[in-house]
Amino acid sequence: MNRRQMISLALPLIAAPSLVMAQTAPAAPAAADPYVPTEVAIRDDFEVGSIVVVSKDFFLYHVTAPGRATRYGVAVGSAELVWKGKATIGRKVEWPSWRPTQDMIKRNPEAYKKYEDGMPGGPKNPLGARALYLYNDRGQDTAIRIHGTTNPGSIGSAVSNGCLRMRNEAVISLFNQVPVGTPVYVF
Repeated sequence: MNRRQMISLALPLIAAPSLVMAQTAPAAPAAADPYVPTEVAIRDDFEVGSIVVVSKDFFLYHVTAPGRATRYGVAVGSAELVWKGKATIGRKVEWPSWRPTQDMIKRNPEAYKKYEDGMPGGPKNPLGARALYLYNDRGQDTAIRIHGTTNPGSIGSAVSNGCLRMRNEAVISLFNQVPVGTPVYVF
């Protein structure tokens, strides 16, 4: 490269130093959202592919490698409705339909009675874009789901009737990565 070519390449940098600085300056710190998917370390005794939920911390971990996981924020059951145990994903549904349980209708008839015949899947359905149905070791549906939500602001709270809610984009990602039969541990 000759001297003339070097000067012609350097000229835009000399003429517009603020442009270079703007591109290399660190971005202003944004409000940190602890519930966005994040790669984290996890105990290495969970099998790769499994899902681990720590309800009290509002996090779901999808184990991606020994000692590594993707952490997602979740909403969990309120007070006495927190479900804990071991299950497997027995079924997966895109845009699931929804029907409140009889216990939900008894607890809050004003909110749930009108849906006792069910609600078709779609953007207004409280199960959101995807649902992973948890089954017990006898192959029975536990009535607990890992599902999306129409209320993403609820993530990080204990507000559900026992299910584990995720933001729709997060549950879609998880849904695409885990097969039926995936073990799920909820603590």
